[in-house]
Amino acid sequence: MPPTLASLVRAPVLDLRVLAGKGGLEREVRWVHTSELADPTPYLEGGELLLTTGMKLGRNNAERRAYVERLAAAEVAGLGIGVGLTLDRVPAVIVETAESCGFPVFEVPRPTPFIAISKVVSSALAAEQYETVTTGFAVQQELTRAAAGREGAATLIRRLAGRLDGWAALYDADGTLRQVAPAAARPRTEALRADIDKLRRMPAPSSASLQEDEGDGRVVVQSLGAERRISGFLAVGTDRPARTADRQTLGTAASLLTLALEQSRAGADAGARMRTALLRLLLTGERATPAELAHDIEADLPPGPWRMVVATGPDAAVAAFTERLCARAVRAGTPALTGELAGATVLVLPDSVDPVEPVDLPGLVAGVSGPVEPDRAGDGYRQALGAHAMGLRSEKALTVHGRDAGGLLPLLDGDAVHAWADQVLAPLRAHDAGGRGDLIVSLRAWLARHGQWDAAAGDLGVHRHTLRYRIRRVEEILGRTLDDPDTRAELWFALRDTTGTAEDKS
Repeated sequence: MPPTLASLVRAPVLDLRVLAGKGGLEREVRWVHTSELADPTPYLEGGELLLTTGMKLGRNNAERRAYVERLAAAEVAGLGIGVGLTLDRVPAVIVETAESCGFPVFEVPRPTPFIAISKVVSSALAAEQYETVTTGFAVQQELTRAAAGREGAATLIRRLAGRLDGWAALYDADGTLRQVAPAAARPRTEALRADIDKLRRMPAPSSASLQEDEGDGRVVVQSLGAERRISGFLAVGTDRPARTADRQTLGTAASLLTLALEQSRAGADAGARMRTALLRLLLTGERATPAELAHDIEADLPPGPWRMVVATGPDAAVAAFTERLCARAVRAGTPALTGELAGATVLVLPDSVDPVEPVDLPGLVAGVSGPVEPDRAGDGYRQALGAHAMGLRSEKALTVHGRDAGGLLPLLDGDAVHAWADQVLAPLRAHDAGGRGDLIVSLRAWLARHGQWDAAAGDLGVHRHTLRYRIRRVEEILGRTLDDPDTRAELWFALRDTTGTAEDKS
């Protein structure tokens, strides 16, 4: 502990007598300075015990009052006035002004040299520094052992909270709470979301010191990371003033947690690359080599038949969707395999795991294959890609191959197809626009009835001979025969225009 004014008063060898400001005796003394200047404050930093024989206290009460007020405003710890040389006693105005300012003033008796006060303070500061170093070393060892233990970060957070006589919390890079100690502090950690969001916009490491709304407690939130990249956040709170040892303890914990998070990130990245390599091997249809690799990286393969899943979208949505599918596999008693291919998350699941409809994950698009045997994983991947493509076109979150195909028409959407349809039908639309017949509607009705004259004429409410005339006009205008099945198919797709029925377009 640093020396305080009270500890100097209690030192018998000094024989100091308190004249004013007894309420401020718990102030810490960071240094002792002797000055006979009328205004020594430009040479002070605050926290000093100022000693003087009173040569420049002032020639009148106003000057002496101003002298004390300047020291109090400069946050000097206290004033010691030596008697027996310049002054026989401390002037009453000094005592009165100091008392009104709550500023401690001492009388230093003639037998007590100023150097004796300096030695007591220096010895106490040296003892504090030694204690800080030894305590810091012990704390460093304790926290290092905690970080290297089985529970790692969880143990370190508990030890840190104990060392600070407060609470501590660890967050992921996205602000998700990972660990908190003690558990009763969880409500206090939830109030830090806005502060963490501010730090996320700043390069790591950055920190913020906060005053809690209730009480005198203080909270420090610090970003963790290396090379300006944030890997997490550390928050601590105490209900007492911070000490030098606390700052060192916090610095040690932040360094250890940064190292642990970076190592975890590196391990996760390496594991992801290995799982992706395993997934690529599976898609080739091999069995022996992927099985050996899966054993080496402790990634069990699910039993066949499999369903392949391709998912894209916001990172949080894809992660949540992947977690749900893997959780279903775990509940079914089987493993699941995940990897990254071509910018998409790919999963290999047992056929027993039903797809999860991600209705609450905006932006997610997932395609699921039909059941395939492990040696046909490549086919399953292509099915999942096709289903995913359909989902993108139809803006559907989940598309399952063989169940949600939706026909060929959804695949024909696009500006090029619309332009082609307009070009094919343009001569007929121009004819109809001139009021010379309803060729578009007649063609659509005839194609819909597969060329049955009576049925199509009945749908149109015209005589079949009228319909025959209109279809002949279609052939003449287009220069194509409708006896050709390719011509019929193209005209039907053009009438559909990929987005609606012929009635919608006519």
